[in-house]
Formats: sequence, C-alpha cells, structure tokens
Amino acid sequence: MSIHDEVSKEPGRAPHPPAVPVAHRTPSAPSSSRMFAAYLAGIEQLLDAQRREAALREALDLPRIAVALADPQLRCSRERLKTWCEEWIRPPGAERDAHGLAYEHLARNITERVLQGAEPASVPTRALRRLQLRRHARALPRGFRARRLEDLPARESEAFDMCAALIEAARRWYARSACHDPTVQANLARLAVLR
Repeated sequence: MSIHDEVSKEPGRAPHPPAVPVAHRTPSAPSSSRMFAAYLAGIEQLLDAQRREAALREALDLPRIAVALADPQLRCSRERLKTWCEEWIRPPGAERDAHGLAYEHLARNITERVLQGAEPASVPTRALRRLQLRRHARALPRGFRARRLEDLPARESEAFDMCAALIEAARRWYARSACHDPTVQANLARLAVLR
C-alpha cells in the first residue's frame, strides 16, 4: 500500500486521484473513440495494402464525418465542410510537414474534392454507416503508419499524400476539439449503439 492510499483512507479525508505528471500526458489523445480510431486505422491498412483509391474514398469522408459528428442532427453543409478543411488540414504556420507535403496545394485539392459531392445540408449517411461498421474492428498497434513507397506514379503519390493529410487532420481535430465536445461524444455514443 502506498502513502497516497493510506492518506486517502484516513477518516474525514476524501480520496484523491493520483497526480499525473505533466510530462506523461499525451496531448494528442486525451480520450479516444475506438470506432473513430478504427476508421483511421482502416484507411492506413488500405494504404499499406497499396489500395490507394479505396483509401482515398474513405479518407475524403473524414471531413463529412467530423462535421456531422459536431452537429446535433448529424448534418453537414458545404460551408461547414470548407471551414473544417481550412481549419484542420493545414497545420497552423506549417509550410511543409515532416514528409515534405506542400500543404497549400494539397489542402486546396482536398477541399475541392470534399466539396464536389457535398449537398447543401444533409446527413452523410453512407460515411457515418462506414464509421459505425468500424466499431468492432480490431485496432492497429500504436504507432502504426502506412508505408509510402518510393517512385509512386503521380496519381498514386497524390492519393497517398491526400490520405496522410486527412488522417493527420482528423487526429488533430479529435485530439484538440472533438474529445472535449459533448455533441461529438454524444453522437459517437449514439452511433456505437445503433444497429
């Protein structure tokens, strides 16, 4: 029994949770959604299996999923999709990421692709259903990242870069915003129990 346990059991003293040193906190994952993490892992698995077009279709749904999860009626609009892309795809102040992606050009291309099929204000049912189906998927080991092959043809290289940028944006969005947003958390819980 530790000193902390003894002190917290003294009569009249409320138990205190153990202090977590600041250095051990993980700002990128304060809470997690197994379903959302599995969806991202599924895209990475597709990339690793060199199924880049399939991965890109799933990755391009990430802004729709994020915007819908943040809405009480699970709706997303072109304006909110554009705002999400502008806010999360390009890290603030980044000219290039660690992999040398040109974010300005890449973010513009991603935003155009995301907005192509967007309707005025609708529920992205297909994207949310695919997210929901991931709730029982087995998660990849922590730290797994899809491997980028050298000398990819231009189209496949662009698909890989778009997927990587969207996955990073979705992780940033979840860690910095969604994990603290009661609407997002309530919608994730609803999707997890719906059949």
